[in-house]
Amino acid sequence: MAETLRGFIIYLLLSVVAISCSTSSEPAPGPFSGPNPWPEIRHERIETLLPEAMERAGTEAWAVLCRSNNNDPLARHVGCENAVAPAVFLFQLQDGELFSIVFTPPGEAEALRDIALHDSIAVVSRSPGALVEAADYINRRVRGNLALNYSETNELADGLSYSQYTRFTDMLMQTVKNRIVSSEELVYEWLSVKTPAEVEILRKAAELTSKWQYEVYDMVVPGETTDRDVAGFLETKMAEAGVTDAWSPDQNPNVNSGPDRGHAHPTDKVISPGDVIQIDFGIRVYDTWVSDIQRFAYVLAPGETEAPEEIQRYWSTARDGNRMVLEVMQPGITGIEADRVQRDWMDENGSMNVMWNTGHPVGYVAHDIGPSLGGAQQGRDPHPTAFRELRAGNVFAYDGFYMWEIEGGTKTISVEEMVVITDNGAEYLTEPQNELILIRSD
Repeated sequence: MAETLRGFIIYLLLSVVAISCSTSSEPAPGPFSGPNPWPEIRHERIETLLPEAMERAGTEAWAVLCRSNNNDPLARHVGCENAVAPAVFLFQLQDGELFSIVFTPPGEAEALRDIALHDSIAVVSRSPGALVEAADYINRRVRGNLALNYSETNELADGLSYSQYTRFTDMLMQTVKNRIVSSEELVYEWLSVKTPAEVEILRKAAELTSKWQYEVYDMVVPGETTDRDVAGFLETKMAEAGVTDAWSPDQNPNVNSGPDRGHAHPTDKVISPGDVIQIDFGIRVYDTWVSDIQRFAYVLAPGETEAPEEIQRYWSTARDGNRMVLEVMQPGITGIEADRVQRDWMDENGSMNVMWNTGHPVGYVAHDIGPSLGGAQQGRDPHPTAFRELRAGNVFAYDGFYMWEIEGGTKTISVEEMVVITDNGAEYLTEPQNELILIRSD
């Protein structure tokens, strides 16, 4: 009971500090307090990037079936996030020109005209309905491959339910059915590249994510502060700034001052001298783009002025591995080649095998679409995207690793930074962590 009360008091104190640090009589507007730029960016992405993606994927047409309550995960990307009755959003590429038509009941037609995202709005009666009208159009007008949202390897391209698929394809002629393909390649080509405007938003999100982690480390009191207290501080910062979680709120932030817990929730473990603390934290801004950054600290024992030699070596090795991967990331290299640089460096320096990939795309979700920076680790088959080449506009969260044994399990330093691939290589989105943060305990 006393431990619970003490933890609650510390949480309140950290929350008060967070509020006092970020508020005044007139709170300054945050970096994400202005109008949401998503409508304009979405229009640009459809107009400039989708035609190229369809050409690369060898697709003439792409049909996205939308509905209420259990909508397609790509609904916001194509403009059907507000669908109520079933609707079909069809994109057709002819002679390099993209044309979009929406088959929708009257209830949503005016709203779709207002957003002016699509070339044509075909208003259909609820009976026989939008699916019937769209199928009839496709039967008459589409002669090439038709992409639908089903996939075994890409969750965001797998939004079509079995019942939707069977009902819709039953309306198509056999010659059209023969040309149905998964949209996974089209969606990969389209969403894996971010526009310059999106990169700038992700840059600001990364900067804020890192800044708050440094702030909370300044508040830690060894022997009193718990992992959950640290998480509470960061949750308060998010609420004040009007941003939300980059992934499941139960596991964001993941604060871990003991043995490795993987992707897990913070606990009531008290942070103690000798602990290496990991914070894995991300925010969602404008309800669209997410960050993913990790920062590490060591709690000095009484009388210590620096981390023990071994801890410093583990940190330096992980940091240097991160920098070595940065040097090889450039357009044309594959994800598995980047991961192999990390694995060779870990082997050379005596790290235990780390099961996680070196990195992953990040943008619309924490584990986004794009090349996987993995596949070279032991005991895990490469994901197909590990063999894909990096391209300018890809954004990654990626780690430098070192794992060793401690009492109760293992501990992993995973120096996670965010980068964007440019024509000339890779560029950090925020100042990387160069030194292990030291927390005094006396």
